[in-house]
Amino acid sequence: MHNSTWQKSSYSGSNASCVEVRTAEGAIELRESDEGDVIVHTTRGKFADLLQGAKAGEFDHHATTA
Repeated sequence: MHNSTWQKSSYSGSNASCVEVRTAEGAIELRESDEGDVIVHTTRGKFADLLQGAKAGEFDHHATTA
């Protein structure tokens, strides 16, 4: 079903579990790196809106620091 490899953020570090993303048949899929199952399948437009909100800091209150 997919036409690209999974990608994770360089901010996650080399051994950290993270959320990975790939393009799959024109859509976007997300998964947990340590789980392997696709957990979100969405459109490119909806994903672009999410990224724009994240870049604007709209979700910062959900983040925690160790």
